[in-house]
Amino acid sequence: MYRNVYLKRGKEESLGRFHPWVFSGALSHADDGIEEGDVVRVVSAGGDFMAVGHYQAGSIAVRVLSFDDVEIGRGFWEQALASALGLRKALGLAGSPSTDAYRLVHGEGDFLPGLIVDVYGKTAVMQAHSVGMHESRHDIAAALIGVMGGRLANVYYKSDTTLPFKAGIEHDNGFIVGGSDDNVALENGLKFHVDWVKGQKTGFFVDQRDNRSLLEGFSRGRKVLNMFCYTGGFSVYAMRGGAALVHSVDSSAKAIELTDSNVALNFPGDSRHESFCEDAFKYLDSCGGHYDLVVLDPPAFAKHRGALHNALKGYTRLNCKALQKMPPGGVLFTFSCSQVVTKDNFRNAVFTAAAMARRKVRILHQLHQPADHPINIYHPEGEYLKGLVLYVE
Repeated sequence: MYRNVYLKRGKEESLGRFHPWVFSGALSHADDGIEEGDVVRVVSAGGDFMAVGHYQAGSIAVRVLSFDDVEIGRGFWEQALASALGLRKALGLAGSPSTDAYRLVHGEGDFLPGLIVDVYGKTAVMQAHSVGMHESRHDIAAALIGVMGGRLANVYYKSDTTLPFKAGIEHDNGFIVGGSDDNVALENGLKFHVDWVKGQKTGFFVDQRDNRSLLEGFSRGRKVLNMFCYTGGFSVYAMRGGAALVHSVDSSAKAIELTDSNVALNFPGDSRHESFCEDAFKYLDSCGGHYDLVVLDPPAFAKHRGALHNALKGYTRLNCKALQKMPPGGVLFTFSCSQVVTKDNFRNAVFTAAAMARRKVRILHQLHQPADHPINIYHPEGEYLKGLVLYVE
């Protein structure tokens, strides 16, 4: 039997709306002996069961796994993962002949808060964002292999940068099932090296798949600038789309190396591509009006609400510089992946940038994360990726 944590009177409302977080300020007390990572039952002040989930230190005290009083064991993980796989099958991702890179588990969006699983061919890369998921990693990996069947042979665990640092957990990244050196994944028929050992996130940004595909359709005959290129995903799609030239920019030498290897993997010896290891703002200052299709996909400018004001100023400054440099008829793909930046926040920042640049700008598309990064309807905070496609005169 799991130990209980007890809500203060009147704090049941959010759980009644199936929100998957219980904040520490909503708790009155807890049974003795509860440790971070334990599965606990959440009980109302009146003694009614509300939810079961992982307990953790910090502002989010419980991440809810179920609103039913169930045991969190192998059967639970198998059922939850089977549900996640069912969605990816319905989307045409699991089993697709042209794409074997996709997100299988998206935390709260798949009712598994604290867990991320990305699939690259026969390898799944798992990330834990909570101590509870870390403690359950071997059970989850075993359930993954069972549910995925022959689709999956390896599970790589990569959580050194995502676990709460205050928990004091020390562990090494590595394979907890199988092992593989085959790190080439397929996305819409294009090949990409995935660096799950040293790369950002799980090794590749699968959340831009649909937006990269959209950019491909805009690329024919255009001169493309891909800022913050990381793996060069947008660059590779632009080249397949018939771009006249593609320039990739990132301040990281490792990112430039990865971009160049991905371009060579798909378009060996193609002279249309060139990469530059340079600061984005400096490059935009010096590039002139050479590009008529620009991608701005920076890392998160705001990791928490306290950084929101400066982040919005950063988005405005960045977009203003790009808009000032673009020729009439240019197209700008611009993004924010900061969770605390809302769609309205981001649009207002870009609106301000357009006004400062004194350009006529029309919105062609409003972009967001793909369907394998679903948003739990009870957890709107899960909508993190925002983007706009702008036509500039």
